[in-house]
Order: sequence, then C-alpha cells, then structure tokens
Amino acid sequence: MTTAASSGRPWGAGERGSFTAELAAGLPALVLLLVAGLTAVEAVTTRAGCLAAAREAVLAASRGEPGSTVAARHAPAGADISVAVSGDQVTATVRAPVRTLGARLPRITVSATAVAAVEPGTPGPWP
Repeated sequence: MTTAASSGRPWGAGERGSFTAELAAGLPALVLLLVAGLTAVEAVTTRAGCLAAAREAVLAASRGEPGSTVAARHAPAGADISVAVSGDQVTATVRAPVRTLGARLPRITVSATAVAAVEPGTPGPWP
C-alpha cells in the first residue's frame, strides 16, 4: 500500500480542480431550488391574501354591501374578484397571479373561494 508521503506526491494532487467542477455542476441546481422555493413562498402568501379577500367579500355581500369593493381593499395586486348571489348563498372567488423570479417562467395563478348565507332582511343582491 502506497501513501502520498511514500510516493512523493502531495495530498490531493490528483484532485486538483475537482471543487470547481463540482461547483459548476451543482450551482445551477441550487439556483433552481432557490427560485422554486421563493416562488412557492410567494404563491402561499398570495393564496392567503386571496382567501382573506374572498372572506371579506362574501361577508360584506351577505350583509347587502358591495362585496367586490370590500374585497378590492384586501386582495393582492392584480387580483380578479367575482361575487355571485344565488338564492340564499353568496359566493366570492378571488384569483391573483403569482410573481415569479424569472421573466420567462410560466405565470402561476392562485385562487380562493368563500361561501356564506345571505343574512335575513338583506336588501337586493350586490354584485
């Protein structure tokens, strides 16, 4: 058995540049994981904002107030708000785009829906 000391070579002489090669191969994977993780966090945050806006919209509409106006104050930027009254139920749906870190990545849209009963004695339905 020969060792580096007995062969006259310094330790690691045959591995020169291997760290650079491993870094070059692994760095794109790390960047991809970082982008995916940050996009997932942004999607969860946007979904929570959509849910809060849908809840506020449905509660306002069940009381006879304009639900879409109330939801617009709570919704994420660029959100699409729809409030529908059907019989004795109010349904509010809020959809919003998720901002991704790459301009060439496909756009992700998240949505949330809330349903509530119309309160008795409420005047006509609000859109």
